[in-house]
Amino acid sequence: MQRTEKIGLRFAGLTDVGRSRTHNEDNYKLVPDHDLFIVADGMGGHASGEVASELAVVSVADFIEISAQDSETTWPFKEDRSQSYAFNLLGVAIQLANRRIFETGMATPKCKGMGTTIVGMMFNENEGYVGHVGDSRAYLIANNQIEQLTEDHSLLNDYLKTHALTPEEIEAFPHKNVIVRALGIQAKIQVDVQRLALSAGNLYVMCSDGLSGLISDDEIFQLASQHADDLDRGCQVLIDAANQRGGTDNITVVMVAVE
Repeated sequence: MQRTEKIGLRFAGLTDVGRSRTHNEDNYKLVPDHDLFIVADGMGGHASGEVASELAVVSVADFIEISAQDSETTWPFKEDRSQSYAFNLLGVAIQLANRRIFETGMATPKCKGMGTTIVGMMFNENEGYVGHVGDSRAYLIANNQIEQLTEDHSLLNDYLKTHALTPEEIEAFPHKNVIVRALGIQAKIQVDVQRLALSAGNLYVMCSDGLSGLISDDEIFQLASQHADDLDRGCQVLIDAANQRGGTDNITVVMVAVE
């Protein structure tokens, strides 16, 4: 585990193929120099999902690195002038990743139609930002409770906005794993970005749906909280819990604690 002293962060990340898949299409990246943390869950045949998720995390990290080195870098997308520089930086970086994945898919037959979810968090002094596309999630654990910060871009979540379903009906929903927004599927994408107020003691958990699809929010809260002092162990315990439930998908977890 690495540590940055700039704003008092501890962090760790781990990914696992799970028990049902033959290869891992998830990717994550920890970029301590820029207090940047990313999780991506790829999709596509012939291992192209892995290509998409790797392109996503590398593209976002590279753009933020380039922008930090040269503040005069021309951005490929317009910024929202009502928002902060960091807010726009994260959103533009994810949009750029989308374009690179889309163009790679169009130019490479075996990668055609590939895509990926993404959730990224970036911290700047006493503020944080989370940007996402798809159903990979970011949670905040604080004040003895858990809050899902991101909204799933999924068919199930869209359905729940207009229909009340019981937990049993949600479990039996026929298209539970269908996402309605992902990087690489279209030339342009809408990225959801939000600002976070940081407080000492905040614990953030980012994950692919290989975790959140098998482990309830309450269980994530309990397991993550129990290991807030050892984030490497916390990531492992969460992954073990998902595997104990069947490990039906690749599982990726990143944890970030504010001190």
